[in-house]
Amino acid sequence: MSGNAARGPMPLVAPGASLGLLSVIARRHLLWLLVRKDVQIRYRGSVLGWLWSYLKPAAQFAVYYIAVGGFLGLNSSMPNFPIYLFSGLVLINLFNEAFGNSTRAVVDNSDLIKKIFLPRELFPVASVIIALVNFLPQLLVLLVVCGFVGWHPSLVQVLCILLAMLIIVVLALGLGLLFGAINVGLRDAQNVVELILLFTTWLSPVLYNISLVRGVVPDWVLTLYQLNPITGAVGLMHYGVWFPTTDQSERVGNLIGSDTLVFGFTGLAVSLVLLVIGQIVFRKLEKSFAQNL
Repeated sequence: MSGNAARGPMPLVAPGASLGLLSVIARRHLLWLLVRKDVQIRYRGSVLGWLWSYLKPAAQFAVYYIAVGGFLGLNSSMPNFPIYLFSGLVLINLFNEAFGNSTRAVVDNSDLIKKIFLPRELFPVASVIIALVNFLPQLLVLLVVCGFVGWHPSLVQVLCILLAMLIIVVLALGLGLLFGAINVGLRDAQNVVELILLFTTWLSPVLYNISLVRGVVPDWVLTLYQLNPITGAVGLMHYGVWFPTTDQSERVGNLIGSDTLVFGFTGLAVSLVLLVIGQIVFRKLEKSFAQNL
C-alpha cells in the first residue's frame, strides 16, 4: 500500500480559502511581481524619473524649514534643527504613503480581484512595501547629510532607527487592512483616512520638540500623546539620527524625552494589536469584496 493510500484521502479545502497574511508569505512570488510592477511604472514617462523621490521631500523640507525653523525661531533654539526636522518628516512620509495607498489598494485592484482568486492581503502588503522602497532613498540622503555633521551613533541608536521603521510599517499595514476593507463597501473610509493623514504631522514631535508639549498639557494628556505609536517611532528616529549629531547632553536629550525606548516598544505593541484587529476585520469583510467592487 502506498504512503498516500495509507494516509487516506486529502481533506477537502473550500475554493478560495485563505490564511490571511500567512497566505501572502506562501505566495511571496506574486507579492514580488506586484511590487516590481509598481516600482517600474511609478515614474514611467517622467523626465526626472526617480529624482522625484528626492525632490518631493526636499521641497516639503524647505517649506517647513523656512516656516517653522525660520519664522518660529527653532533653527536657533535647537542644535542641528534641519536634521531633527527631516528625520521626522521622512518617517511621516513613509507612514502617510503606506497607510494611504494600502487603504486604496483593494479598490484600485478591483478588476484583478473580480477575475481571479488570490489572497486579498497581497495588495495592502505590496503598497506598504512599495512605500518602504520609496522611503529608502530619503533615508540614504538623510544619513549622508548626518555623516557630514559628525553623526556617530551607537549600536543601540542604529537599532532604534530600525525599530522606528518597523513600528511605522506594522502600524500602516494594520490600519491599511482595517480601513482598506471598510473602504470597499463604504468609500467614505478613504476620506476619513485623508483627514487622519492631515493631522499626522502635527500629532507627533516632528515640527516641534516634546518639551513644548510638556509645558502646555496635563500629565495624563502627555501620556496619551506618547502612547501614540507614531510619537514613539519619531522619538526613536530622533534618538538614532539627530541625537548623535549633537553633544548628547542631558539638556539636549530632554528635547526628545527620557522614556524614548519605553514608549517605542509600547508603540510597537500597540501597532501589533492594530495589525491583528485589521487582519480580523479584513478577513470578515473580504467575503463581500467581489460583489461590492
